[in-house]
Amino acid sequence: MRWWIAARSVSALILMTLGALTALAVVIATVWTLTEESGRSMGERLRDGEGLMNLTLEALRACVGTDNLSPEKDSLAHQLLATLASVTGALAPAVVLGIVLIKMFALRPFIWRQRASVSHAWSTDFPGYARLHAQSDAGIIAVRFYNHLDNLSVVDLRARVHLRYLERSPHDGSLVIYKKWLKVLDEKGEPADERSWLAVERGAPFTVWIPVDAPVSALPVTRIQGKDLSRSQGAKLLVRLTARTVGMGTEVVDERWFDLEGDDFEIGRFVPLQPNLDKDVWAWRGWSGFDDLLPDEGNPPTGDGGTSPAGDAPAGTVPSTRPAS
Repeated sequence: MRWWIAARSVSALILMTLGALTALAVVIATVWTLTEESGRSMGERLRDGEGLMNLTLEALRACVGTDNLSPEKDSLAHQLLATLASVTGALAPAVVLGIVLIKMFALRPFIWRQRASVSHAWSTDFPGYARLHAQSDAGIIAVRFYNHLDNLSVVDLRARVHLRYLERSPHDGSLVIYKKWLKVLDEKGEPADERSWLAVERGAPFTVWIPVDAPVSALPVTRIQGKDLSRSQGAKLLVRLTARTVGMGTEVVDERWFDLEGDDFEIGRFVPLQPNLDKDVWAWRGWSGFDDLLPDEGNPPTGDGGTSPAGDAPAGTVPSTRPAS
């Protein structure tokens, strides 16, 4: 329930809460009308729209804890309905407070690029790694994300990647879930268990580079870091981010699954961001191409030249409009 609440917006939660309380009030008012002692016929009571509306509003106020219903003394149904409304009115503020607290601490500061891009290994932003693979057909996967919250500073960001796939057991042929940690390029452009950043600047895009260590001419990727996936099922990549917030001191954890057999990958290099320190980060050129690809990767680097039109910073691109903070 906590994660379900955290995944919804504040406006959606408010509307759902009001809708649930209103529906309960309508039920209480209807049953109340059907069970009350009255000289009027059942049809007359149900056709009394103004009376039903007034009773519904009274029941709604009771359900939120600001009013009480006045049941008939000899009516068990009225006593039960009044008790239900009172209990709901007592619990509703606590539920709303719990939702508010969950939303306060369920921080989701990262926006992910819609798809992971698969390009040549020599197209990375690390000159040394690019030169090493200048004559190689090996591919590399790039996963992009950025912090969209202006008023939240994040530090000690770490990214890890693992591969999950299913294969038949050699013993009885049943499907078994396997997991394999994958190497990523660290700050030196060398394969490592995780990628870490000391600080996450406001709005700065970051890239997790995942070496494939095999040529990728078409999708889906059928081999990655020595694992042959041609006979596997349900292969997915999980990219998990962990970090801490400045001031609040809370831990932020986010993750994204990429389906190797689905539409979560595309072949090509992502469009880079063009940093301009004289402008606000949201005004930098390249945000409009966050989910786009370059028309052509170009040629492998030669000599000491770089490989990225945006320089060697592992930052990239982001959406056409500034995300809400």
